[in-house]
Amino acid sequence: MGESQEQFAIRVRDLVVGFGRQTVLDHLSLDVRRGEILGLVGASGGGKSVLMRTIIGLIPRQGGTIEVTGRPIGGRTEGAAMTWGILFQQGALFSSLTVRQNIQFPLRENLVLSQELMDEIAIAKLEMVGLRAQDADKYPAELSGGMTKRVALARALALDPPILFLDEPTSGLDPIAAGDFDALIGTLQKTLGLTVFMVTHDLASLTTVCDRVAALADGKIVAIGPMRELLQSEHPWVRAYFHGKRSQMLQHEMR
Repeated sequence: MGESQEQFAIRVRDLVVGFGRQTVLDHLSLDVRRGEILGLVGASGGGKSVLMRTIIGLIPRQGGTIEVTGRPIGGRTEGAAMTWGILFQQGALFSSLTVRQNIQFPLRENLVLSQELMDEIAIAKLEMVGLRAQDADKYPAELSGGMTKRVALARALALDPPILFLDEPTSGLDPIAAGDFDALIGTLQKTLGLTVFMVTHDLASLTTVCDRVAALADGKIVAIGPMRELLQSEHPWVRAYFHGKRSQMLQHEMR
């Protein structure tokens, strides 16, 4: 049986994106189901972040269509901030703003709320990601790497979006902090009913938290499915990625 259109949070068809004479995404198609955590893997510089940034409207496309929650995404994305939250690779917090002010930034940009209500929302989001109310008055320079990611996640969730985009969310974290962050994403996905689009190369994340994994190679999605299916893929890049010495060592450690 086929899947109805309502089951998809994101639909990408025949997407073409390039820079100059270089084509990065070559008639790429991808469906992201509502309520799933989809992990996107690919070679370094192979277009993972380009795909994510094209979906959210930061990079123009040469061809193809993109639908998010059933709505076509064009060159302009008015109101899109209400549809998705974004966690960029290094957190991308505003260094001159406190944690509280960083979380409140999307609220100020998109809504008209009293300061009291914004303060309440900021504290609620902080606690949601496992931080304390007293962390609200800190500046980014005072935060550890793990705390920075959690504050960036709180800001991404400020507007209660149904879709969350994560760009290498565990990069730069030690294995324990990365595992804790993965567990947090899994818990938030279940409690909030989020759809999560996660660009990552972290094999532990792919194995423990992702419902499906999509592999990007040669500008296209060459394999997609649960991790066990990708491990059986015959595509040369997918085999090299998941069956290389480092991958096998990590998979053995996770058993």
